[in-house]
Order: sequence, then structure tokens, then C-alpha cells
Amino acid sequence: MSSEGERSEASDRAGSKATRENGRDGGDGDHVSAGDGKFGRYGGQYVPEALMPAIGELTDAYERYVLNNEGGFMDEFRRRIREFGGRPTPLQRADRLSERYDTEVYLKREDLLHGGAHKLNNALGQVLLAKYMGKERIIAETGAGQHGTATAMAAAHLDMPCEVYMGERDINRQRPNVFRMKINGSAVTPVTTGRGTLKEAISETMRDWATNVEDTHYVIGSVVGPHPFPRMVRDFQSLISEEAREQIVDRTGALPDSVVACAGGGSNTMGTFHNFIGDEAVDLFAVEAGGSSLAVDAEEGVAPNSASLSTGSEGVLHGARTKLLQDHDGQIVESHSVSSGLDYAGVGPELAHLVDEGRVTPVNVDDDAALEGFHRLSQEEGIIPALETAHAFGYLHEHHDELGDVTVINVSGRGDKDLDTAIEETTKRDIPNAPDMSMFEGGLR
Repeated sequence: MSSEGERSEASDRAGSKATRENGRDGGDGDHVSAGDGKFGRYGGQYVPEALMPAIGELTDAYERYVLNNEGGFMDEFRRRIREFGGRPTPLQRADRLSERYDTEVYLKREDLLHGGAHKLNNALGQVLLAKYMGKERIIAETGAGQHGTATAMAAAHLDMPCEVYMGERDINRQRPNVFRMKINGSAVTPVTTGRGTLKEAISETMRDWATNVEDTHYVIGSVVGPHPFPRMVRDFQSLISEEAREQIVDRTGALPDSVVACAGGGSNTMGTFHNFIGDEAVDLFAVEAGGSSLAVDAEEGVAPNSASLSTGSEGVLHGARTKLLQDHDGQIVESHSVSSGLDYAGVGPELAHLVDEGRVTPVNVDDDAALEGFHRLSQEEGIIPALETAHAFGYLHEHHDELGDVTVINVSGRGDKDLDTAIEETTKRDIPNAPDMSMFEGGLR
């Protein structure tokens, strides 16, 4: 087994490896370009003319500071994510789940990153990049509140004013995270258009950015949006798979048979998969929220799921071509599941491409299976997962015989923020492994 110091060095190397893989023109020491922002037929820059100067400025900054480490940017990022964020996060064998499923189950513990979720990797990177670009204000959107919380923490850490847009409905579902953003000094602006979820929050943040491009940087929270966001967010999040790949080899002497991660917009998924993509023998499973049904109610404009990879069709949303939940007329439909952090009508363009290429297998589990996974990981391993993360454990339970002898599952976040929702959703359902919920019926007094 490697020492803690060796693992820290592995974390430090993550950014450098991601940098090389972005480049078009060489290895160490060569200038690395940002590429054209395309993943097969997905990706691109479908934005209003007013945003193109900001997109061009950001692409230039991504190439200079992230890909080529100008001014020692990546050195500072790696130091701060280690000292402030607490990387590397551990890889833990799940003893009881391994026994239950007769499969070696290893957990990548991103829930132990500062803030309780993988989101800090990207938020810290982008807020630091904004300072290098000379920006004076940060804006962000959030669904489950984890990205908003991470951005608020990073902005406080780096002394940058921050405003977070959040759908009104998500504010009500994620009150603890809203409070965390506010006590970190960020403003939280409710978005009341549409159904008041992540899609509308992203649209409102885009409008703010278009109006204030001179002094403002938009910290987008997933591998979505126009180029260079999908590549840049993936690069910051790829620390997860860089560490996990080295840790599983240290522990078992070999690569795993499979890697499993929940998928909404795709930041957790791409961060967990990126350094395994070249390992053809490792199966990659992206677990989407199947919600209450995989159907789309075109009349109501609602999909009671967020399974864009499993059921979506090609279209353009928030500046990129990708797989979307939409009706026959191309109108984007609202998505809904038990997990607000997965509720997005699209998915990152690179992930859509990897599914088309057959490298990533899209799967899904419904709300009940996710809640069963939530309770099972809590009861058998002492880890309360985020409801987003719980979808991966719902899939493990239903399909463990398809994951090989050794599997790695990313615990993308902890479930403190979801306890109110878990109480509400568990009480009204027949979840076989749930604890006695009778004390919660009718509400606590």
C-alpha cells in the first residue's frame, strides 16, 4: 500500500495528466491547446453573440492557466485542494456490502471532501481561475445545493463576492444547503420561472453573465454548457479517478472490473470515469434517476425522471449539443426525481458521446430503489449518502452480478442535506429496508 505522502503526490499529478490528454500537440513541455470543444457530434458553443467575447476570454484562460500552468496556476490549485479541501479522499472496502453481494465493493469517499461532496474540486478551480483572470464577482447556479455550497465556500476562501441562483422549489427542498451558502457570505437569489428547478436556475445565471461579462465569472457546476466548460469541469473533477485508479491498484494489485457512478449533468460521472476510459477491460456504468417512470408527459411538459442518457434525444441546451429530455416539437421538458441534484433535462456532451461509442453503459433505477440504497448504505456501512449517490447503490443491489469480481463506486456526497426529503419520501412509501417511520407520520412536534 502506498503512503499518504505518495497519495498526495498522486493527487498533484492528476491535473497534469488531464492537461496532457486535452492537448492536440504533444506531451510534457509542449503547449497544450483547448481543442475545438466537440465530442463526436456533441458539444460546441451555441451561445448568443453577446456571450462570445466572454467564452473566448475563458477559453484563452483555460488554455493558459489550466492546460499550460501559466503563473503556476495548477500548482496553486493542487496545493489549495489538498490543504483546504482535504484531498486525497480515501478508497474504502465496503465489508458488509462485499459479503452481501459476494463481490469486492470499494467506495471512493468523495463525501469526505470538505463540504461533503465532490463539487469542491471544480468550484475551487473555477473561483481561483476567476482571480487569475482579474474578475471581481462570482455567480453560480445550483440544484441540490451542493455546487452552490461548494462555490460559496471557495468564494469565501478566496475572498470573492458570490451570488448563487437557485430554483424556488429546490430552495424549499434543500434549506440546510441554502443556509450554508448564506453563512459563507453568498447571496442566494430564488428563481421562480418554470418549475423552479436547476434548468431555470442555469438560464437565469446565463442571463446575468451576458449582462455582466466584464467583471463576472460564471462557475458552472457540471460538465455542461458551451466549450470550454465541459472539458474544464471534467479536468478539475478528474482528481477523483486519478486517485481511485492508483488506490485500487495499491489495494488489489489490479484494475477493477467495473466503476459505477450516479449521473445527472455528469460532473461526478466524468470525474469518476475519466482516468479509466482508456482501460477497455473496465466497465463503466452511469446510473441515472429513473424517477417514477421513464415516460415523458408531453402534454404537461414533464418527465418524471432525469434519464437523458437512457431515453433522451439529440438537441441543444445551455450552449451545447447533447442528449436531452424533450417533446416531439423539441421543447425541453422538466425533469423530476426523488433527488433534486440529478434533476436536469440534459447531460454533458462528452458523456453522451461515450455512450454512443459504447464505452459507457447508461442504466437507471427508480425512486424506490434509490431510497432502498440510501437506507442500505446507512445501515450496513454507517455512511449516509446523498440521494444522488444512493442511485448507484440501488443499481449495485439490483445488478451486482453484472459488475464483476471487483467494483469501485463513487460516494459522490453525504446525505445530511437530504434528511428532510428522505423522511418525507420514506414515510409515504413502502420501502422494505426502511426503519420504523411511525414516529414521523403526521410530522414531528
